[in-house]
Amino acid sequence: MNPRDIARVVLSTGSGRVGAVFLAALALVSLFVLVRFPLDFGSTRWNNPAVWADNPKAAAPAWTRLWAGDGAVGHAVFEAAQPSTRGLLGEGEQRDYVFTYDYTGGKLPTFMALAVSDVRFTSRPPVLTLAVRRPDGRVLTLSQTVVRGPRPGEPPPYLRHQDAPLRISLSGDPEALASVKEFLAQEYRVNLAAEALQGKVADAVFGAPSEGSPGQFQPLPGVYVFTLQEVAGSPSDATGSVKLVLGGSVYGVMGTDALGRDLALGLLFGFPVALAIGIATSLFATAIGAALGILSGYLAGKTDLAIQRLSDIWSNVPLLPILIFLIFILGQKLWLVVVIMILFGWPGLTIVVRSMVLQIRSGQLVEATQALGASKGRIMFRHLLFQIAPFLFAQMIFFTPGAILAEAGLSFLGLGDPSIPTWGQILESGFRTGAVYVGYWWWVLPPGLLIVATAMTFVLLTLGLEPVVNPRLRENR
Repeated sequence: MNPRDIARVVLSTGSGRVGAVFLAALALVSLFVLVRFPLDFGSTRWNNPAVWADNPKAAAPAWTRLWAGDGAVGHAVFEAAQPSTRGLLGEGEQRDYVFTYDYTGGKLPTFMALAVSDVRFTSRPPVLTLAVRRPDGRVLTLSQTVVRGPRPGEPPPYLRHQDAPLRISLSGDPEALASVKEFLAQEYRVNLAAEALQGKVADAVFGAPSEGSPGQFQPLPGVYVFTLQEVAGSPSDATGSVKLVLGGSVYGVMGTDALGRDLALGLLFGFPVALAIGIATSLFATAIGAALGILSGYLAGKTDLAIQRLSDIWSNVPLLPILIFLIFILGQKLWLVVVIMILFGWPGLTIVVRSMVLQIRSGQLVEATQALGASKGRIMFRHLLFQIAPFLFAQMIFFTPGAILAEAGLSFLGLGDPSIPTWGQILESGFRTGAVYVGYWWWVLPPGLLIVATAMTFVLLTLGLEPVVNPRLRENR
């Protein structure tokens, strides 16, 4: 059968059509990831905590707000490259970055953070002051920071925070705690120790003290205006960007993990990785198994005996201890896992292919080809291989989910490559940090379902290939 006939037979079955649709979806998502994601996404972004510093930790998907109601708060990020207003101040300049946040009550932001990047000045370092005007008209100054000045002998212009931004965690900053403590004492005549306000900065910013309940706050809904005032020493000084983050309890399409990493990006990157692992392992293991099986079955004699004994011995070597040993010696590398699965994946197919070749070689076609003087290589490649090609193609597809599941299992055991986000790695990190026990279902269910769905895709394609491998099934249709 030619490829067009095979495709027609596969698509004539229900399982084949469903498997083909799923495979097309996997291929399209993988192609999208390869085009939009950098190849070093794992090392430069996924495993870089600075990339996810502004994300909430262990946040549920944003669409869970549909039933969570006031029990969830969205993640808000305000960023500006240019000030809202600016004006001369002596020899320098005052720039105001204004951000408006509408708080409707209910759950408070989980954290507050300020980030300033790409600061450039020629004389005095800029002074940054963050204040918030609340709905009741009161103004609370949260932070005042001076950018690090020039070092001895450093020539102007002075560049600061080019690679990593100046990040101030307002929720745990001692200066913010002192400012809130002073604000409550002046505006509400409430005297609280700094220890009593630990972890309650957001409560005090977005609420008012409860009467008769020291240390407790009532939500104060309304519009909050955050203003970052930058006093620059010279109008030529510049600031690249200013970012204010009000952390939410929900985030994105698939939520975040304990490090704040966007799980949707990790799951997307896992698509091409899973397909590459499955296809590479099944392709090379099938090629090795088929080649040795054909050699063993056709050449017979000592070649057959040597290949079959090697297959028997190799198939009984325990894979997991060998893999653990090599990982300890060579390190946790994804290519090592793939190579080991290829090296240990061919013996079973070799034995099956040999039995098929023994039956085919005694047929009239092979005997006639030998009588015409065809070489052994031509007979094995043009006549034996092509007769068992549909079976090999079906076996290659059937091997693919096994390789994907094997990599996921090894990653779950902590033997995978930590520099590359795979579905197994995401599952392993979820179980290692106790996501199952604290109810972070969005961390463990999606990668598990994707592993099952990908495996089922190739199982359905294998079922659709049954009529190709077994002609009797085509005759009965």
